[in-house]
Amino acid sequence: MDHQRLRIAVLTVSDRAAAGVYRDRGGPSVKTYVETQLAAVVAETAVVPDEREQIAAQLQRWADRGDLDIILTTGGTGVAPRDVTPEATLDVIEKDVPGLAEAMRAASREVTPYAMLSRGIAGIRGRTLIINLPGNPKAVKENLDAVVMVLTHAVDLLQDAAAGQDHHFHKTKP
Repeated sequence: MDHQRLRIAVLTVSDRAAAGVYRDRGGPSVKTYVETQLAAVVAETAVVPDEREQIAAQLQRWADRGDLDIILTTGGTGVAPRDVTPEATLDVIEKDVPGLAEAMRAASREVTPYAMLSRGIAGIRGRTLIINLPGNPKAVKENLDAVVMVLTHAVDLLQDAAAGQDHHFHKTKP
């Protein structure tokens, strides 16, 4: 990127938070992490219930605007019947980026065996990277710690692709 700050949206997926009966903790933890660890701008936030169509519609609206680099969702990634964030994300992405989700699960697995139950995914719609995170603030940090070092590079690649530039991969660490 040309030294611009990343523009990120945070979507909290929670029936209780959307209904106002529960204080959202996942979204604010993502926002704090993004602002402190990535020095990025949180340009948009929203809270939606665990409804596949509403999640997908919000992801599509944001990604199709073309002014956001990354959308981070928090919540709805487990195995409970109402956890449908991965399915909603699959409804809107055009490309899967499985390495991000694999890295997040592997890192979380070092902390808890319950990480194996996370179904979060990552993918691309247009020029926007979408990543599903758990709803628990501690798990949010663990997951983002696992991928933060490649996010700017991923956005650089998406932006360069928009400009039609070629890429050559190097064998150096990010």
